[in-house]
Amino acid sequence: MNDDPALTTAVIERKATKRKLPKSRLVVEDGPQKGTRLDIASERMTIGRSGICDLQLTDDGVSGTHCEIVAKEMGFLLQDLGSKNGTWVAGVRVEEAWLEAGMPLRIGNTVIRFEHASGTIEIDLSRREQFYDLVGHGVRMREIFAVLEKVAASDLTVLVRGETGTGKELVARAIHRASKRSQRPLVVQDCSAIPANLIESILFGHERGSFTGAADRKRGCFEVADGGTLFLDEICELDIGLQPKLLRVLETREVQRVGGTRMIPVDVRVVAATNRDLRQMVNEGTFREDLYYRLSVVQVDLPPLRERPEDIPGLAHQFLEESAKRGAHHGEETHFTITRDAMTKLQAYPWPGNVRELKNTIERAVSLADGPELGMHDLLPASQKTPPVIFPGGTAEQFVDNEIPFKDAKQRVVDAFEAQYLKAVLDKHGDNISRSARAAGLTRYHLRELAKRYGLRGETNGPDDED
Repeated sequence: MNDDPALTTAVIERKATKRKLPKSRLVVEDGPQKGTRLDIASERMTIGRSGICDLQLTDDGVSGTHCEIVAKEMGFLLQDLGSKNGTWVAGVRVEEAWLEAGMPLRIGNTVIRFEHASGTIEIDLSRREQFYDLVGHGVRMREIFAVLEKVAASDLTVLVRGETGTGKELVARAIHRASKRSQRPLVVQDCSAIPANLIESILFGHERGSFTGAADRKRGCFEVADGGTLFLDEICELDIGLQPKLLRVLETREVQRVGGTRMIPVDVRVVAATNRDLRQMVNEGTFREDLYYRLSVVQVDLPPLRERPEDIPGLAHQFLEESAKRGAHHGEETHFTITRDAMTKLQAYPWPGNVRELKNTIERAVSLADGPELGMHDLLPASQKTPPVIFPGGTAEQFVDNEIPFKDAKQRVVDAFEAQYLKAVLDKHGDNISRSARAAGLTRYHLRELAKRYGLRGETNGPDDED
């Protein structure tokens, strides 16, 4: 690990205004592109054969998106992206490794040296600690706010990446509200919630009689959002056969209804979101590379809540205020507080459900608390109190009784199942990532990221991780 942090912060009037990234570079020392040099000019840089990579290689032994280098406070972290032939550092195959100056890494038949360069790259931080409904006073979120402030005024397509519950829809809503389209419609469509045989009709519309049950002509999401913004949530769930049609609409700004012959012009700004790594899906052939290009003109990566514990007090107090306002609306206004010990423990909890889980925890505590001061016995996440109940088990009535929206209720069930399944498969295979991934039908990279999300493993490999 580097002695000096990869990122330093410039401070004015006790408030950070910029992050400074020391310049570094990659030098290809051996392989088909020997002699190639590339400066690392951003916090995240990918290496692979695909055109979506920052360092594109022609080596046949390299995967489409093979690995990436991420600048963190502690240094530069190399991460394998589920490559076929692995990423090697000093002769050892690694999932992750901290890079030192002069350190060689090998991918396929290519050897690359990581080295420092002179100078720094400055990354702007917003002075805001809230961007519409997004809250965060730490540098991670204020860096995102600075990007959103700039991009909102444009019509650029935005791809938002982040785990479930990190606030991807809030990003889309903030972009829309800050844009010149704010007086026009914002249409939200969850691609994972549409049956495969209906998604084309829902996105692009259909003509009367175009299929069984099409009794009337119907406009699709693009037409409804004309002049405004269309938010396509969980774009990773879009069927590979429909992806070329979406790409064509994004390029031509015209839609053709199912069963129709006329091309209908649409003026729509698209924001897409995913909780999966689309680069990995491009590698696997389940997501089109050209569509990824078109969607990720600007990319916003939302950090999980466990990586920004400094923001938990602000978020918790916001949710307390919202609960108090709802109570006042019903004539039962109470101002709640959280004890210092409870807040410390909230900051230490990994929050697999991220901000959504924190919000649900606060709302449940407010509803069930005996007094206005909330302690840890009030706030302990339900997942740590009792084992989660998975369907079948009669939990639907509980969700309805507590007025939890369908999407949030469904996500709680999915999250609980994922956590239980992953724990069971890792326990069965002795925490061996490779064997567990094969048994689950997942890539090692995907399983490892899911396990980290639910706090089931540390960031180091388990015993005998390579077979």
